[in-house]
Amino acid sequence: METVYVVKGMTCGHCAGSVTSELTALPGVSGVDVALDTGKVTVTSEGALTEDQVRAAVDEAGYELVGTAS
Repeated sequence: METVYVVKGMTCGHCAGSVTSELTALPGVSGVDVALDTGKVTVTSEGALTEDQVRAAVDEAGYELVGTAS
């Protein structure tokens, strides 16, 4: 399953790496793709993740989860 989130504050490859590392650590996550120009983060997972799980991981990386992309 793929879900696209919007993350605020990422500006460089290091930012993307930090967010990717934290999200990949969540149970069931098999892939993370970050688009710095849009702030969109596509998370591929075995099942649905709660927004709280994703928010906590993004917060741990030092960034702000805005929500899911429409």
